[in-house]
Amino acid sequence: MENKGLSYKEYSQGRRFLVKILPGESLVARIADMIKVEKIQAAVVLSAIGSVKNVKLKDIKSGAKLPITPARLVTHDIEGPLELLGISGNIVPAEGEGIDCHLHIMASKASGDVVGGHMFEAEVFATCEIVLVELVLDGVERHLSKEGGTPTIFFTGA
Repeated sequence: MENKGLSYKEYSQGRRFLVKILPGESLVARIADMIKVEKIQAAVVLSAIGSVKNVKLKDIKSGAKLPITPARLVTHDIEGPLELLGISGNIVPAEGEGIDCHLHIMASKASGDVVGGHMFEAEVFATCEIVLVELVLDGVERHLSKEGGTPTIFFTGA
């Protein structure tokens, strides 16, 4: 459905998973492994808590214009450990083939300062506990938005 700058698609809730990732493991890689093993085509991360280190994330530079390009992003490499306050994101088919995990992270430093952004990598420090819900829907995939300059979801078909 499209209406005045908004598009959306109804979905049904599929299986629900409580996921634990062990210390030293790549958070992103283990989520991707689970998605593949369970044959999940679409999902949403509802909650994630625990602790992480060696976090790599990107944020949009202040004052950036569209389309977003690599020059308009800043990369943060944070050693940590950090308290994991949350991960939110969605998992949908990628353009062509495969699955794309679009994840954002919020974490706090020992100082209490909070950092966050688009997560590319994080290593589990003590534990990571995730609630993930499968979405049952067709006709959605992620590909590059010419307007925004970043990969985003698009609805296909009826």
